[in-house]
Amino acid sequence: MKVDLKKSLDSYRARANEFRVLDVPAMQYLAIDGHGAPLSGDFSAAIGAVYPLAYKLKFASKQDLDRDYVVMPLEGLWWADDMSSFTTARDKTQWDWTLMIMTPEWITQEMFDAAVAKVASKDRPAKLDEVRLETLAESRCVQTLHVGSFDDEVSVLAEMHDRFIPEQGFAMTGKHHEIYLSDFRRVEPAKLRTILRQPVRAA
Repeated sequence: MKVDLKKSLDSYRARANEFRVLDVPAMQYLAIDGHGAPLSGDFSAAIGAVYPLAYKLKFASKQDLDRDYVVMPLEGLWWADDMSSFTTARDKTQWDWTLMIMTPEWITQEMFDAAVAKVASKDRPAKLDEVRLETLAESRCVQTLHVGSFDDEVSVLAEMHDRFIPEQGFAMTGKHHEIYLSDFRRVEPAKLRTILRQPVRAA
């Protein structure tokens, strides 16, 4: 039986035009860091490294553990020295990012290392050695679903950051988190579905 963790984990649920406070459990990810505008050459190379590993791990889990699962969507952590570059100036050259794909907790470091070796043996991605397996613990977060282009996120983020989070007695902490429920390489911008998440703490 193939498991789809998007459907069973509450942290992958969100509605448009609704901000929700939730506690996100610690989860394990494939992760790779970079800097600069989305869809730059560096960004595309990072995607080209993380996806082959994600699928190699899925097949290993099915074959070796008899535990099949749906590969999870691409996610991104985003930050900058001046966070206004996300909501006002939109200077994408100043953005830092970590691209991630969540992997089930039963995927071990040994399985990851074996998957890296197998991916490296044929058409080795340029950034393969930069991918790591790590755990992210975000805890209390606010999130919503955005439908539309990435540049249209500005007003939603401003509402989340400047109104909802302070009104709930929180302050922002951690990094802006996006979960790409749509494949932005194939879906037109107006139809993109993206979960926007912001970790928070008591103000």
